[in-house]
Amino acid sequence: MSQHAEPSPGRPSHGGDASWAQRSGDRTSGWVTGGVVFAGVLLLLNGALAVLQGIAAIAEDDVYARIGTYVYEMSLTGWGIVHVILGALVFVTGFGLLKDMAWARVAGIVLASLSLIAQFLFLPYAPVWSVIMMAIDVFVIWALASRQDSASSRA
Repeated sequence: MSQHAEPSPGRPSHGGDASWAQRSGDRTSGWVTGGVVFAGVLLLLNGALAVLQGIAAIAEDDVYARIGTYVYEMSLTGWGIVHVILGALVFVTGFGLLKDMAWARVAGIVLASLSLIAQFLFLPYAPVWSVIMMAIDVFVIWALASRQDSASSRA
């Protein structure tokens, strides 16, 4: 009788086949990886559109409707500057995410969260657009937070 038992199916042997981890996560990992790439593209577009939104707010105060009193009142020029800066950072982060840079995932979650808050505060000026952008930000946060590094999925 041998002291060495055969490894059970689905469990790794210590020196052997490491592809079991890849096979076990195939059902969801491809979808999540695709979601991360899509999140990177959305960050690129979100950043570019936020820069354009900010430029429109800075250049022409007549682009957005005037509102009455608002709790989070800021001039449209101020909102424009916020959108340009945040949009540029989001754009660079989206590019970094598509290049699979290590810092981009955490930065993407943080910047998408900040974008979500900024769009919420911008709701009175462009309600439909802000809600759409908020939904995109939520998807980006989910896609980046649900991705697992390959090293941690094998442990």
